[in-house]
Amino acid sequence: MKKKFLLGVLAAGFVAVGMIGCKKDDETPAQARVLVTHASPDAPGVDLLVDDTRVNTAPLTFPNNTGYLPVNAGTRNIKVNAAGTSTTVINANLNLEAGKNYSVFAVNRLANLEAVVLQDDLTTPATGQAHVRVVHLSPDAPAVNIGVQGSSANLFSNIVFKGSTAFTPVAAGSYNLEVRVASNGAVALTVPATLEAGKIYTVFARGFLAPPTGNTNALAASVIVNN
Repeated sequence: MKKKFLLGVLAAGFVAVGMIGCKKDDETPAQARVLVTHASPDAPGVDLLVDDTRVNTAPLTFPNNTGYLPVNAGTRNIKVNAAGTSTTVINANLNLEAGKNYSVFAVNRLANLEAVVLQDDLTTPATGQAHVRVVHLSPDAPAVNIGVQGSSANLFSNIVFKGSTAFTPVAAGSYNLEVRVASNGAVALTVPATLEAGKIYTVFARGFLAPPTGNTNALAASVIVNN
C-alpha cells in the first residue's frame, strides 16, 4: 500500500497535508475539515502537527486562524507546539467524521493552554438570513450576553468562558453588537458587524478584560467567516 499525501495551499499561508490511510492508489481517503484558531492572548506563535506532521509554514499567531484544513477522517492526533520547537503545549486525539467540519481554538493563558473543539454546522442559511455563532474566549472576562445596540433584548445569554452558542439565524444587515456583562447588563464591548445573506459567521471574544503588565491584547472580538 502506498502512502498518499494531498497538499493544498491556504490563503493564510498554511499547507494542508492529507493523512495516511487510503485503501487504493487511485482512491481519495474520506476527509473532514479542521479550522484552528490561536485565541490565547499571552501565548507566542505556535506550530500545528497532525499525526506528527507539521501543517503550517509560518507560526500561527494570536488571534489568527488557519482556514479549513482537509484532514483524513478517523482518530487524528493534533499537537500544538511552541513555534520552531518540539515543546508540545496541547496534545489531543480527535475523532473526525468524514464530511464534517470542526473548529479547534487554542485558549486560556499560556500557563493553562488548552483546546476548545466545536463541530461546525455549515447548513446553508435560509433566504435573507445569515448564521451567527458566539464563542467566549477571554480568560478573565465574566459570563456575557450578546445583544444589538438600541435593544435591551439579548440574542444570546449567559455565555461563560470557553462556552459557545449554536449557529443561529439572524436577518442579514449591519449591526452594532454589544457584549454585555451577564450579571448587570453593562456593555463591555461594541462590535460592528455586517452580516451577508447566506454567510455563516463565528464571532469570538478574545484578549484580556484587564491585560497584565506588558500585554496589549485587550478585550476585543474577531469574526471568522466559516463559508
